[in-house]
Parts: sequence; C-alpha cells; structure tokens
Amino acid sequence: MAKLVSKTYGDALFDVALEDGCIDELLEDAGLVIKAFEDNADLGRLLNNPKIEKEEKEKVVSNIFGQYVSKDMSGLLELMVSKQRHNEIVGTLEYFTDRVREYKNIGRAWVTTASPLSDEQKKAVVARLLETTKYVEFDMNYNVDESVIGGMVIRIGDRVFDSSIKSQLDSLTRQLKKIQLGE
Repeated sequence: MAKLVSKTYGDALFDVALEDGCIDELLEDAGLVIKAFEDNADLGRLLNNPKIEKEEKEKVVSNIFGQYVSKDMSGLLELMVSKQRHNEIVGTLEYFTDRVREYKNIGRAWVTTASPLSDEQKKAVVARLLETTKYVEFDMNYNVDESVIGGMVIRIGDRVFDSSIKSQLDSLTRQLKKIQLGE
C-alpha cells in the first residue's frame, strides 16, 4: 500500500514538474524536505500525534516549508497531511527523485572496494560506467569494506557487478565442494 501511495503522489508531482517546466526546482525542493525529515525526528512525531488536529498539522507543514519550497511542493505536502498520508512524504519524494533521475538519464551507483579509491580511480570508474550504460551522468556513492579483499562491487539499481576477490573465492570454494562431494 505504501508503495502505491508514494507512486501515485510521486507520479502526480512528476507530471506537474514536466507540465510547468520546473523539474530542477522541485527536485531541489524534494531534497530539502527529505533532509528536513531525516534531520528532525520531532517533525515526524508531531505529524503522527493523534492529539493534534489535522488542520493544525497542515499549518505546521505550511509554516515550516512554505517559505523554503515552491508552491507546488508546499501544496503537495499540505495535501498529503490533509489526506493523512504524512508517513509517505519521504517515500513519495524519494520516488519522485528516482523518476527525475531516470528522466534525465542520471544513474546512481554504489561502489564498494577493499580500500579507498584515488580521485583518478574514481574518474576511471565513472568513465567506464558511462561507456557501458545508458546514463549520461552518475551520482556516485563510494564505500570501503575490507571483506571484499580486492576488486570491487558495483550496484546500479537492482543490478550488481561483482568482481571482488571475495566473490571469486566463494565461487571457487563452491566448485571445490562439488568436486569433493562427487557431484
């Protein structure tokens, strides 16, 4: 159900952004709102408080965000609060952000290596990803995990490219077990 709510509101926001030609503005607004909810747990608790009237919650959202985000974003937030969908605000805006990234052919990649990559290595990874995917730009996220031993694991969406030594050793171990068991 939550995904359906996020998709419905996120698609509506995306359609408005396309119609009004304000994709970048709404994308920036979405980032601000998501960060506000992540940084301030009290905001979520306030919106979930059953003792506070719906109208009061709408005013709070309007007062907090009205001066910092566009009228379209403020309207969406107030609508979601009035429909008691405030728990889905962050999910909706994340869905919207993903739609905008796809529309603009901007990929998100998570790269895990055993040790930190140099700037030159990072540039090489991005260049290779741009060559081998449909994306024209990437939002890169780098992570260090010593358990991969060497090589790297790259995740883009639901696709994983694993060239780590750990996965190669795991594969070799499975093959050796099959040989020992006579399978």
